[in-house]
Amino acid sequence: MQPRNMSMSGVVDLAAVKAAQEAKAKAEQARAEAARQGGGGGAVSPADLVIDVDEAGFERDALQRSTEVPVVIDFWAEWCQPCKQLSPVLERLAVEYNGRFVLAKIDVDANQMLMQQFGIQGIPAVFAVVAGQALPLFQGAAGEAQIRQTLDQLVQVAEQRFGLTGLAVDAEAEPGAPEQQAPAVPAGPYDALLEAAVQALDAGDLGGAVQAYKNVLSDDPGNMEAKLGLAQAELLQRVQGLDPAQVRKDAAEKPGDAQAQIAAADLDLVGGHVEDAFGRLIDTVQRTAGEEREGVRVRLLELFEVVGAEDPRVMAARRALARALF
Repeated sequence: MQPRNMSMSGVVDLAAVKAAQEAKAKAEQARAEAARQGGGGGAVSPADLVIDVDEAGFERDALQRSTEVPVVIDFWAEWCQPCKQLSPVLERLAVEYNGRFVLAKIDVDANQMLMQQFGIQGIPAVFAVVAGQALPLFQGAAGEAQIRQTLDQLVQVAEQRFGLTGLAVDAEAEPGAPEQQAPAVPAGPYDALLEAAVQALDAGDLGGAVQAYKNVLSDDPGNMEAKLGLAQAELLQRVQGLDPAQVRKDAAEKPGDAQAQIAAADLDLVGGHVEDAFGRLIDTVQRTAGEEREGVRVRLLELFEVVGAEDPRVMAARRALARALF
């Protein structure tokens, strides 16, 4: 689950880990400034955890607020029946999570510009904004177990990567409201290793970054930040030293050469040409067989990890891959 810029159709951010550190610093500065001005320090009411947001207030209510707490965005409409099932669950969980995130509800009929900006094709659609960066969570109906898992990952990433620990909630602000216990989110003993990986990336030590991420994953195979960082560092390591002109020439002259197409797809992705990279490898899957075909499939799955499983381009490419394979 990786943060994205507000332009959801932009190029893949191969410096996402470094950008996250910069966003974290900005978030800390914003919180410090809010404290100096007398804001951001007091407890909020449970009722403040679910808010209606429109285009006029989006920057204030979502982007600026996301420097203090993750903002989950529920895009809905009155005529949408699945929305009427999903929205109450999100509202209940916003209170249950006790300030770990704020739920912002956006009526797409009244806020078409925001719908277009996020590239939404259908509703319900749920996004998050963390430290000013947007990322897709899920689209369509989802079970409560899946929603909880996604939210748990969100608040963990927000805390570990951006230092967002949520809002203090005054349980007595709403008479009769039972005090809710926030779900336990492990702080994780890997901050030093993840920081070492970021420093290695900054220094151009891709091998060191790869090893640092692998060290985290050896103890915590599900660590999302390490998975993302490893996929990105390995991609950069693969393209390091390649001659782009020669790679492109080989790929054009040898459309059935799996290794030539794999190298070109890596360059496509580094250059931000996500659909080109995916399409190239899917076409190669159709042209090849046996071990070559399996190698192409595996590399495509690795590139999916770089972009992020929830990215619409990844979802479309997975469907295309399934058609190519079966």
